[in-house]
Amino acid sequence: MPGAYHQLLDATIGHLESLKQRGVRYVDASPESLSRLARPAAQKTTTAPLGQAAPTLIPQRPDEPSVYDSPKLSAADKESAMAKLRDEALACTLCEHLVETRTQVVFGVGAVHADLMLIGEAPGLDEDKEGEPFVGAAGQLLTKIIEATGLDRDKVYIANILKCRPDTPGKVYGNRKPRPEEMETCFPWVKRQIEIIQPKVMVALGGTAVEGLLGKMPSGITRLRGNWQAYRGVPVMPTFHPSYLLRNQSWTIKRHVWEDMMQVMERLNMPISEKQRSYFQRR
Repeated sequence: MPGAYHQLLDATIGHLESLKQRGVRYVDASPESLSRLARPAAQKTTTAPLGQAAPTLIPQRPDEPSVYDSPKLSAADKESAMAKLRDEALACTLCEHLVETRTQVVFGVGAVHADLMLIGEAPGLDEDKEGEPFVGAAGQLLTKIIEATGLDRDKVYIANILKCRPDTPGKVYGNRKPRPEEMETCFPWVKRQIEIIQPKVMVALGGTAVEGLLGKMPSGITRLRGNWQAYRGVPVMPTFHPSYLLRNQSWTIKRHVWEDMMQVMERLNMPISEKQRSYFQRR
């Protein structure tokens, strides 16, 4: 499965970078393992079981008019439009299986006149309880990243592609990746949020957020991060999800995310001090 392959590849690269940071120059590999790597991968053909639909993928999104072609709203009109959209989203029942398990819809939070909008994938357990995106451990780290740029969390806008916590049947804890059909069903909400805010820059946090925002991309987040993309004329910077940083304590990975954020700062014409430029650099 391509998604699983890219996740495994990202994890392997992160582990090797972590070893490199600790001074490890070589890894052991048996002759059998090297032999397997040298052989071409077997081509497997799979079909969905009878009565079960084949997995769907989000295609690359078609060209649409620029977000900036949407009506320009005053600050008061933005507040009113977002409040109306929020009320509509909170009453959404399109995904019956998510309605049954969610505590509440997690709409979004922040300044509707923000220059910077950050988009994640879906609420977790903490977010489902609090009704606000990024309030758990990953959210606390995201707040630190935002503050490191010189911005306050309440001066940006934060939302998720999926507004309800993905259900995890039989489990109280843990999260799962949103399904493509769930993201497609929910996408009109975030699409309208973007049109109301009209941010100057967006940051897509993780591969799932990139896919939900831009459609299926030809490569994973490890290769996409640090390279500008665009959604309807809005510059989009893909970077790693904060939860990935919590799992991977590599300074290299942290530096990658910070370099991505410095590109965002430059695009927003924000000053960058020498101290900021040196964050997460080995001395």
